[in-house]
Amino acid sequence: MYRILVLFVLVSFNAMGQSTDGSLYGAVTTYSGEPLPWATVVIEGTRHGVQTDEAGRYRIKGVSKGKYRVTVSYIGFKTLTKAVDFKGGQGGVKLDFSLTENTQDLDEVTVNGKTKKTQQETKGFAVNAVQTKEASLRNIQTNELLNTTVGVKIRQNGGLGSNVEYSLNGLSGSAVRIFIDGIPISMYGSSFNLNSIPPSMIKQIEVYKGVVPGHLADDALGGAINIQLHQEAKNTLNASLSYGSFNTLQTSLNGVYRFENSGFTVKASAFHNYSDNDYKVSGRSVVVTGIGGVQTPITARRFNDAYRSTGGMVQMGFTDVKWADQFLLGFTGSDDYKEVQHGAFMTIMPYKDRFMESDAQLINLTYQKKNLFFKGLDLNINGLYGNRDRQVNDTLAWAYSWNGQRAIDFRGNEYQYSWGSQQEGGPTLAKIDRKVASIRTGLSYAIHKNHKVLVNHVYSGIDREDSDALRSVLENTFMGTRDLHKNIYSLTYELNALEDRLKANLFGKYYHQKTVSTDPAIASDPEGNDVVVDETVASDKAYEGYGFALSYALLPNITLLTSAEKAVRLPNETEVFGNDGDNVVANPSINPEISNNYNLGFRLGTFRVKKHAFTLTTNLFARNIKDRIGLPLETSLNVNEDLILYVNQGSGTSKGVEAQLEYTYNDNFGLNFNVSRFDLNIENRGMEIDVPNTPFLTMNGSLRYSFRDLIQKKSRLNLFYTMYFTGEFSYLVAQGSNTVGDDFFKVPEQLAQDFGLSYAFPNNNFVLSFDIKNMFDRPVYDNLSVQKPGRAFYLKLNYVFNNF
Repeated sequence: MYRILVLFVLVSFNAMGQSTDGSLYGAVTTYSGEPLPWATVVIEGTRHGVQTDEAGRYRIKGVSKGKYRVTVSYIGFKTLTKAVDFKGGQGGVKLDFSLTENTQDLDEVTVNGKTKKTQQETKGFAVNAVQTKEASLRNIQTNELLNTTVGVKIRQNGGLGSNVEYSLNGLSGSAVRIFIDGIPISMYGSSFNLNSIPPSMIKQIEVYKGVVPGHLADDALGGAINIQLHQEAKNTLNASLSYGSFNTLQTSLNGVYRFENSGFTVKASAFHNYSDNDYKVSGRSVVVTGIGGVQTPITARRFNDAYRSTGGMVQMGFTDVKWADQFLLGFTGSDDYKEVQHGAFMTIMPYKDRFMESDAQLINLTYQKKNLFFKGLDLNINGLYGNRDRQVNDTLAWAYSWNGQRAIDFRGNEYQYSWGSQQEGGPTLAKIDRKVASIRTGLSYAIHKNHKVLVNHVYSGIDREDSDALRSVLENTFMGTRDLHKNIYSLTYELNALEDRLKANLFGKYYHQKTVSTDPAIASDPEGNDVVVDETVASDKAYEGYGFALSYALLPNITLLTSAEKAVRLPNETEVFGNDGDNVVANPSINPEISNNYNLGFRLGTFRVKKHAFTLTTNLFARNIKDRIGLPLETSLNVNEDLILYVNQGSGTSKGVEAQLEYTYNDNFGLNFNVSRFDLNIENRGMEIDVPNTPFLTMNGSLRYSFRDLIQKKSRLNLFYTMYFTGEFSYLVAQGSNTVGDDFFKVPEQLAQDFGLSYAFPNNNFVLSFDIKNMFDRPVYDNLSVQKPGRAFYLKLNYVFNNF
């Protein structure tokens, strides 16, 4: 079906028409150089008029030859008019505007027109639209940016490149799906992830909690995070270089070039990250065992935790032509290397020379066209196909201590593990080869300006083969195979009514997943001879889901939001087949989890009083979960094991509340504060217990202040402060009144604080930033005993070449 559809797109538009219309384009900024999104640009005496995009850019096509007056207006700024002599032809004319603020502020509260971010956050879904422009100029990873978002908790096992788990309102792991432009990020492999993708490559991040719209149809039980990469076809080149503590180097390069006459467009981006991750750690597991088995606590540096990732994407095609808004074919490649310091938890015997290597080579397709055959019919296609591989290298038998030296036994002699490797199970060069494919197709039709129907389908397939170079040729010849194929369909109806005060979104989803595990075995034929046969374990399951999102504007700036969904989450590849690199054991009998999710909230604002502006949002949520997938409910008996197994923990509920306040003054001062509090209970063996190893209370806050025209005219100095608070939580299930020894398994409340500054030179082309992470050097843990980096310093240079 998809091959036919893609071929149809290629053949139907093989006459790649060229745009011959001239255009007027440029940017609208403040006097200090800040872009003004959604400003109105009008050519007087004509019907030509547009609004600027999020970056303050505009383009007006089809302008006839002649002399015109062009007017730009924006609330709170003085209207500006310029004259232009438009020569026509195939070229374009660039006309920029710099607006000054209107000092005659009104005394009463004013309500601005809704930005795209506000429009998205007032459709009824519990969603946050996270902007990345400011973060892209600082030394902030995408994960750190998400961690400041209300209701989101990023749980990371260490420093740069370590395993990350995303939690939305208490639901985490694979219950939360991550997408890049609608494609599941798991398809790209571990070397292309949110640890490695710099914010400068990202236009916006959408965070949906509990209820996921049909256009992102997937088995996302707890919510979804959709990374929207930059799609603009403006000629630009962005380069950044960052260096800091633990020998951490991060570089990125992003560029776009579009030929104005033909619309032919080339996009390219690349990144490289490296860190020794040799930060100091301490605690109950960081000890040196001496003669007689005496354990001495120490403060040690991690010595086998280096990380390197390199990747990039190249796309070529056409943009803004008659037959396509976007048609791009491209290649994505990535490679990473990650040393492994310990197993799932920090134990008293760390690893040495255990590491993993991953790579991916993928081709991708993007096609978008509004008003495809007639007005109101829009088509979107995003797909990829390729290979991704991963190998685990563990061949060293010597035991090591946290001081980096070989461990000794009670007699003082160095010793080796009897199984011949760092992790139990024996030496390995285990490799997983995957062929992956995913394509998302979306077709929408606006029946009327108030009625729209959307049909979406996403297919994801993985064909996996395991091998091990240390096994015999015979063993590798008869290694098993693992296949997973998933199809998810959705049908959505959107309604706008009562002069856009009422917005409704109704959707249904159909989930189908098939998994096949094939392993060779020895059997006897009728004559008694040994023969090789395939033992196959297959699963073919289908489920249905449905939901709605509703918003009602009680007043222009007070909106009621509510949504609900019966959501299904199918077990993923790692949970079903296991993964040696992540110390995960296979569980082919694991069941899907199902949840009824509910949200009810308000959005108050944005209110403006003179130069003050503030927005308050709040959301009450509930998740009723059946067969929750997670790690076994732990006891103190297995806390030091290397391997983990995903199981169905049982049925349970998550209930809580979240709130966020945003305040700005005169575009110079900004404050953001949010809090999330919930309970997560599981019914286990007839008893209702709090899910262990879960932080139930989080708070985040940030401050920003800007100094304009400092040192140089039209420059800006920005100061930033961010705090992350996590309440106390325990790794153990509560043991009733018997609390002896419980403190050993508690993660105390934590307060980490960051400080940063950035200096934007005139025209905003060059930005210099400096950041201090965890500036008071507090011990920080997202999981029991796995310590994250302490105080760290980073310097970053960012340069933008525009309109070359």
